[in-house]
Amino acid sequence: MRDHAAYCTLLESEVDRLAEALATADPQALVPGCEDWTALDLAQHIGLIHRWTIRIVETAATDRVPFRDVPVEFPAEWADYPAWVAEGGLRLVAALRDVDGDAPVWTWGPDHRMLFWSRRQFHETLVHRADAEGAGGKSPYFDPGDAADAIDEFLTNIPYGRNSGPLIAALTAGTLHLHATDAEGEWTVTFGGPGGYAWERGHVKGDAAVRGPLSDLLLYTFGRQDDATLEVFGDRTILDAWLRASRF
Repeated sequence: MRDHAAYCTLLESEVDRLAEALATADPQALVPGCEDWTALDLAQHIGLIHRWTIRIVETAATDRVPFRDVPVEFPAEWADYPAWVAEGGLRLVAALRDVDGDAPVWTWGPDHRMLFWSRRQFHETLVHRADAEGAGGKSPYFDPGDAADAIDEFLTNIPYGRNSGPLIAALTAGTLHLHATDAEGEWTVTFGGPGGYAWERGHVKGDAAVRGPLSDLLLYTFGRQDDATLEVFGDRTILDAWLRASRF
């Protein structure tokens, strides 16, 4: 995990990469792993999320800000979307840089500091940049350290998601082991049981396991791809349940 300033810098870079990826995508191209989304849907989503987060950060919100309280005017032409997304993303970077990472703020996860938002929006933008690249027919690349941190953050926050939380809570007892084969990174996720949901770094034999390159493991963890390119072991029902729950 990095500090607030580092996440702001990483977010700025990902905003630029996202805008570049959108500029080469067809607006009606489907987003791999999110087949009910087009590149246009993706651009509108991330543009809204960035502007919603700006409102939260600039007001140091103590309660959730409804999306309806953040009026957004979408561009009329697809050619204007990359610049519109970049403008919102860079405004978000500026808003985050203006606050202390330890300052209190409303969040939907367990960490109620501004640091939550710099880290969350970096990873949100990183994954959506990969979505945009996929819609444009490109294979995304992730820095190994960024990918491992994104998996850490995802596993921490997923039980608190408005959609994913109930699905995670409903999973029966079992363990899922994630193992990167080309970089350092192993995670064990525990579902149900007396202790409820939990995760930890390290090697523990799970009821189900998935092994593969870290980039593929990241996309699998975020529900962006199935396990076709990964080695799979153990209980198939746990893997299928995870895929349903993990599509943030």
